[in-house]
Amino acid sequence: MADVGCAGLLVEDTFCGPMAGLPPEGALLLIDDMCVRAGGCAANVAIDLAKQGISVDLAGCVGTDGAADTLFGIFAAHGVDCSRVVRVEQCRTSKTVILIVKGQDRRYLHVAGANTAFTVDRLQQEWLSGLKVFYLGGLFAMPGIDFEKLAAMLSFCREKKVTTVVDVVVPHEFTDLSELPRLLPSIDVFVPNDQEARAITGLTDPFDQLRALQNAGANTVIITRGERGSVATRGGKAWSCGAYDMNVVDPSGSGDAFTSGVIRSILLRYEIPQTLRYASAMGASVTRAAGTTDTAFSAEEAEAFLIQNPIAVSDEN
Repeated sequence: MADVGCAGLLVEDTFCGPMAGLPPEGALLLIDDMCVRAGGCAANVAIDLAKQGISVDLAGCVGTDGAADTLFGIFAAHGVDCSRVVRVEQCRTSKTVILIVKGQDRRYLHVAGANTAFTVDRLQQEWLSGLKVFYLGGLFAMPGIDFEKLAAMLSFCREKKVTTVVDVVVPHEFTDLSELPRLLPSIDVFVPNDQEARAITGLTDPFDQLRALQNAGANTVIITRGERGSVATRGGKAWSCGAYDMNVVDPSGSGDAFTSGVIRSILLRYEIPQTLRYASAMGASVTRAAGTTDTAFSAEEAEAFLIQNPIAVSDEN
């Protein structure tokens, strides 16, 4: 039985670039590479955990196409158990094309595909009860999730002493977040990024976001802020952590790598300051190349990096 179960978004990612700029209409632009990788929150976190030596199961939905075969091959190569990844006949595997332009934020072209077929019913209680940590990646980007059933599943995990970690993907112009407040009290660690926290709370200041989420019933909340670091709250206390200055090629997957660091920290019972330092190192590690997981640290590499590159965590109480 694996220590961690990851469920949610599974995507075949195609990374285009880095490039100096997008070509004009009708023009051909030659680029150095167009690599295909496994992507999606659940896939990224699972691969990053495996790279840190943590046993992990993966659950989600793919199609019956060649893209699904590609993903299964990548999962197997990383030692991720994907026996709970289901091939869905009526859907194609989800795909994303990521355009990486130097000096600009990434652009995404996305096909939801088989992720629309993912439901809570696909997660068996027998499996959940044997885990130490359960991670759900991509809440709000999987329309098949029934929130009443999800609330019951989270309560079941708490009853079985399985720590739950949940993050969200808030699609552009998606506004119906009304179900989140009733879920928050049952989520042990909630890990949105700052843009997602703004969409949820309507607030821009990270500490205001933390307070709003705690007032809504959240337990531990960690908000990632890209190059501005991260903030966290637990039990009415708050902390902030800086970010590592890396030679960034592509920040795709940094939030998921950060979350994998949070999960390993849970397994090792780290306190929040140590969690933020370790997770920040993991998040920084994947920005060094195009893709979401290729340059993710092993646990040993991350610990060595922390020794060589100390980073401050501020008590904001």
